[in-house]
Amino acid sequence: MKTTTLVTAVSAAVATMALAGCGSHGHHDHGEPNEAPRYLRDITVATYDGVADDLLTGGLGTSGLSAAAPAPGYADPLSPTPAELRRNAIYFNYRAIADVNPTAGYGRLYGPNVDINGVPTAGEGKIAGTEYIAYADDGSGKQNVTVMVQIPDSFDVTNPCIITGASSGSRGVYGAIATSGEWGLKHKCAVAYTDKGTGTGLYTFEDDSVNLRNGVRAPRATAGINANFSPSISDAERAAFAAAYPGRIASKHAHSQQNPEKDWGMHVLQSVEFAFYALNEKYGEVSKDGKGRRVRFTPRNTITIGSSISNGAAAALLAAEQDRKGLITGLAVSEPQIQPKDATSYSVRQNGAPVTGQGKLLIDYSTYAALYQPCIAATAATAARCTALAAKGLLAGADLAAQQLDARARLRAYGWLPESDPLQATYSPTNVLVAVTYSFAYGRFAPTDKVCGFTFAPVDAAGLPAVFTPAQKAASFATQNGIIGTPIYEDSAGGARSYALGVSPSTNLADQSLDGFLCLRALATGIDPVNGNALTGALAEQSRRVRQGAAEVVANGKLNGKPAIIVHGRSDTLMVVNFTSRAYLGLNAAAEGSSSKLRYIEVTNGNHFDVLTTPLPQYVIPLNVYLFRALDAMMAHLRSNAQLPPSQVVRTTTRPDNTVPLTEANLPPFVGAPAPANAITVSAATVDVPQ
Repeated sequence: MKTTTLVTAVSAAVATMALAGCGSHGHHDHGEPNEAPRYLRDITVATYDGVADDLLTGGLGTSGLSAAAPAPGYADPLSPTPAELRRNAIYFNYRAIADVNPTAGYGRLYGPNVDINGVPTAGEGKIAGTEYIAYADDGSGKQNVTVMVQIPDSFDVTNPCIITGASSGSRGVYGAIATSGEWGLKHKCAVAYTDKGTGTGLYTFEDDSVNLRNGVRAPRATAGINANFSPSISDAERAAFAAAYPGRIASKHAHSQQNPEKDWGMHVLQSVEFAFYALNEKYGEVSKDGKGRRVRFTPRNTITIGSSISNGAAAALLAAEQDRKGLITGLAVSEPQIQPKDATSYSVRQNGAPVTGQGKLLIDYSTYAALYQPCIAATAATAARCTALAAKGLLAGADLAAQQLDARARLRAYGWLPESDPLQATYSPTNVLVAVTYSFAYGRFAPTDKVCGFTFAPVDAAGLPAVFTPAQKAASFATQNGIIGTPIYEDSAGGARSYALGVSPSTNLADQSLDGFLCLRALATGIDPVNGNALTGALAEQSRRVRQGAAEVVANGKLNGKPAIIVHGRSDTLMVVNFTSRAYLGLNAAAEGSSSKLRYIEVTNGNHFDVLTTPLPQYVIPLNVYLFRALDAMMAHLRSNAQLPPSQVVRTTTRPDNTVPLTEANLPPFVGAPAPANAITVSAATVDVPQ
């Protein structure tokens, strides 16, 4: 059962907030009137009884989220209700992040029914509580960052805590429900979520429709400033583009022209301020005039742990760097997509030898991967991609097998670890999506710009651009992950088609649109990857925009003395440890020296996607187990002054196949005194990782 109320809209008439503060009304002294931060708009409040519906599982319970459970249907698929969309958003987001197969550990080692001691229970794991949702905006309706606070009925007012849950990837506001969200709710903490200005922002040109915050579709003109995302185009431009390019779509992360990543840290801080407001609304003493609540919880009496995974983990780290109000007490994050501001103020070694590629930027390594991983992938176009690269002097080898070996060698030489070799092909489609999406986002390009020949659309069985059906559009809030549709290569010889089937004009081969990806690589570097010359003309200007946007999102490594634990999988083939966490450990050492309280846990056989645990059991273990252990360790440190685990490599054991259930024996814990062969050390600004 759910009940909903609407809080009077709060004025959003402030300018864009400084990263240090997020507004003057979100941080109070104990006993002051509780006021919502001025950047919040249209706060809604819903309560869930933990039986018919709940905070963690959308009423589905452990069994309803499992691999055996089908997606819930809609009473009217063309007009789903907000409650149905919320339920299905939780269903799809949870299952996209966690492997929900029992042999991989679901329901035994992790899952809603597993208690805080790691013991599976007979229950469904539903959690009753209250959910606050609002837009954080600068008054224009162009930002409309969704922020959400979940407060379980079990919230411990005597030991108050907040856990952040910025969405991973480009997901919507429920994107961290299976990670830091689950841990926080089970541990009687409020959870402060944000979609970071990405997620659930599907715009379709043919009918000029958008998502509202609750997922319902509406015409752009009707939605106005309440649209989650609407592009900055006139109706004439829309109509012309829709006629010329049927089925093409725009999405918030790629096409908002805001470069949302530059504000991810701010959005996390805003979500924390929203959490304090919500907690004080729920538990604060009623003021003497009976017209409001008084502040009970403040950063001085409440523990706040910045957490989440992937992009959400990076957002938590950036928030800690930008925190000037003491909103965040400590951090426990996993596989962060963190981009160090430089690659030279520190050094990273493995087994005593300098690693290659430390501290690369996402736009650099994703565009590099988008060239070579498709050559390794087992698709019909693999041979053509390898052949085309070789013809341009970018690959060696007399036959396909030799060319694929060279592609793997080039990826290793660029910074990928040997542990990524078995996963390179699997990661190819993801790096392609990242390369295209972030090129648009960093360059602040409009959806009509066709950067390097790319647009986005659904595709049919032949790989040709299609149109989302009415039912698909209606359910988009629940099903989309924020990177919507397939990159379409408009410049393909013979006409537009999916990038995977695109024919490059320069080769006349179905080489997975190599010309387009060589162009994206040029935008990332400012150099033509074939002839090595600096770009000129329009391409040089586009490159300047992309590289300027990338420079806006980098981390400085200064965690302001906050204790922090980063967990990362050594086999991560998307956010490679040499580019991200190992480099950030060095950057932090250079920035904070002996005052640093950062610990780094590198987990063998951990990769970026826990959902690969079942498809690839011989290579992959679920890393989310280690995020939960990091959160356990950080909370014990903050509440009881327990020692943080030292930096170390944790060596896990995979399974031969899925007939062998994963157990705790496969997933050894952190240790208080790692053996020298497992100890990660930092001396001055040099990071040493054992083999």
